[in-house]
Amino acid sequence: MRVLVVTAVPVERDAVTRAFGGTPQLLDLPGAELHRSGAFDVLAGGAGPAAAAAAAAFALASSASAPGPYGLVVSAGIGGGFAPAAPLGSLVVASDIVAADLGAETPDGFLPVTALGFGRDRFAPPPTLVREVAAATGAAPGPVLTVSTVTGTAARTAALLTAYPGALAEAMEGFGVAEAAERAGVPVLELRAVSNTVGPRDRAAWRIGDALAALTEAFGKTGPVLEGWNRHDH
Repeated sequence: MRVLVVTAVPVERDAVTRAFGGTPQLLDLPGAELHRSGAFDVLAGGAGPAAAAAAAAFALASSASAPGPYGLVVSAGIGGGFAPAAPLGSLVVASDIVAADLGAETPDGFLPVTALGFGRDRFAPPPTLVREVAAATGAAPGPVLTVSTVTGTAARTAALLTAYPGALAEAMEGFGVAEAAERAGVPVLELRAVSNTVGPRDRAAWRIGDALAALTEAFGKTGPVLEGWNRHDH
């Protein structure tokens, strides 16, 4: 089974491919360069849900992207963690991939798109796979929020946790990747390493290097799980 891994930026892509060793094969896709390491195809699709969805969809549809169909798509990278549940350097695997700001503002507060009577605001990765990845890596399972604007205030942090109790992390691409995977009929997973705490922006406190190292270590541990996992057996 082949696995497609979609990150936002090249440093995240390279952190993933380092876990597999050797020099990846480079393949050109529209708007992206795909790095192939064994059963894993890894690409940096761009920041935000729209870029991530487009990149994932092109890779899934391209006859040049893989010798066989993908059996799993993974949204991966670094992200913000909600304290104290997801501390710096920790790993989070999404039990739910949630579009946290897709909807409408009203005088009574935010309404998700589903409350407007159309669309969807979340995807649920296969629970068995979430448990296996959590066991292999030590990642905490829980909701991961997709946002188009990174949270930078205490008020916004509180609002997100009120709307989505139990949320562990936020990032910008997971929901877009999940949309593309869903339309291709392929299961999706999201795995994040925490580089900063969600809340007031404090760049001096961010630990991007540590998070990228944790991402590499995570794929080193979970690579065999992802490669061997078959959705028809679960």
